[in-house]
Amino acid sequence: MSKAALASVERRVWQLCQQLAARLPFHGWHHVSFVRDKAVHFAARNGSDAGVVAAAALVHDLNYMVRRNSLAVAGRDLRMDILVESGVSPAVARRIDEIVDEAEITNRRRDISLEAQALSDADTLFKALPVTPVVLAHRYLDENGVSLRDLATKIVGEQRGIHDDGYYFYDEEAAATYSRWALANLELWQCIVEALDDPTVEELLDAVDSAAS
Repeated sequence: MSKAALASVERRVWQLCQQLAARLPFHGWHHVSFVRDKAVHFAARNGSDAGVVAAAALVHDLNYMVRRNSLAVAGRDLRMDILVESGVSPAVARRIDEIVDEAEITNRRRDISLEAQALSDADTLFKALPVTPVVLAHRYLDENGVSLRDLATKIVGEQRGIHDDGYYFYDEEAAATYSRWALANLELWQCIVEALDDPTVEELLDAVDSAAS
């Protein structure tokens, strides 16, 4: 795809992120730009099409602009509109949509395309960063209207099996560098699931909520 088309996609997504910033405290431009930069880095390492990967990263979470707590498919119409209006050919736009679908954590398999692997590794790294549960998790709760139990159960349910099956990261260097972070993150969320079953912890959280309201 052309540099002009990619620049147009970036501009349109950035503008939407600015317009909807109050609704996207987790999946805003800070997330999109991080995933785009890392996905391009991983694409350069695995030999996939960096331009296509960059575009896929830019549009991979548009569903959160359409509907809270949704899957990537909810953003398909908006994603295709932005891509085509930016000058991306319909065939390439469809391929980018396929990459987004492949890379979504609920759909991931061991043998997804190289472009989807690059996008997946970048998005997974954002999830595995040690700062994410500390600085950003509460933003996810607010953005999506879910409870701490909902989020913890979702993370463990979606990510533990992929981690244990050995393809949490596809890139070997990423796996070597970040797997310790990923495991610590998953252990933390597993502990949260277990802690929320303790009545004394539930009482503590109720007390905190009461004090805050």
